Amino acid sequence: MTKLLKKALVLGGGGFIGSHLVKKLKYEGYWVRAVDLKFPEYWQTQADDFIQGDLKDKDICNQALNDQFDEIYQLAADMGGAGFIFTGENDADIMHNSCMINLNILEASRNQKTKNIFYSGSACMYPEHNQIDPENPNCSEASAYPANPDSEYGWEKLFSERLYLAYQRNYNFNSHIARYHNIFGPYGTWDGGREKAPAAICRKVALCSDNDQIEIWGDGEQTRSFLYIDECLDGTTKLIRSNLSGPFNIGSEEMITINGLVNIVADIAGKKITKSHIDGPLGVRGRNSDNNLIYEKLKWKPSQPLIKGLELTYEWIDSQVKASK
Repeated sequence: MTKLLKKALVLGGGGFIGSHLVKKLKYEGYWVRAVDLKFPEYWQTQADDFIQGDLKDKDICNQALNDQFDEIYQLAADMGGAGFIFTGENDADIMHNSCMINLNILEASRNQKTKNIFYSGSACMYPEHNQIDPENPNCSEASAYPANPDSEYGWEKLFSERLYLAYQRNYNFNSHIARYHNIFGPYGTWDGGREKAPAAICRKVALCSDNDQIEIWGDGEQTRSFLYIDECLDGTTKLIRSNLSGPFNIGSEEMITINGLVNIVADIAGKKITKSHIDGPLGVRGRNSDNNLIYEKLKWKPSQPLIKGLELTYEWIDSQVKASK
């Protein structure tokens, strides 16, 4: 008797996290459909079926969900790094586009027999007042309310969390919600304005010569934690295959300043770098993942230090920089 393949749907499957997730699911033996506005930028999709379309369009959502799936991963959003989120210039598009995507996906999913869906939220939804001290940020899941995100992107993520939980209560969804903390790795955006800090710093270091200067927004003492892509996917698949809804943090507890991040990347590159601190969009002063809850419930935590992921990421971005010259 032929064993039926499990089926997965990856919405946002042309993006950084989504394209890596497609690869992981294919390795695990799933039949995978991916949907996105664009194909992956830096490598070929491994999806069995790729629908190129806009999930703000109800017809595209209905087309994407015209089959029964064991797992649905909702990663699609209008987003980027600090240079995109915190200028204020993209607020309306960020809120409208991402909300429309989630509303359409949930409505299209209501006819599914299996409504096992993962939603990728963000640590940006945590209150700004709990992230003022760069040495002691509070990002435990219970700290989310009273709500006070530092950006419209964070407000949209908070609303969408509640939306998925409401559909779970009213329409028998199995919703699983994660709050991602700065996911990075190879094959992600590294220039153009939407890149995040690890990719931007890797690019700047790769472009400069020994003893050169690179620009850093702010004083560089703002703190963050960064999670390598493989670790993120491990936590994501563990969550959707559990009976838990969350929200749960999926991030690293290895907090570091932006100056410290620059120093690590410079060491990896074998270059001496000086920093020029300039004005720029910064976000909160301090942020770090609190993994107590997800470890208690799922026994998940990152398995490797930050430097391991940075070594792989720098190697790839350095190759992209050299190829672009």
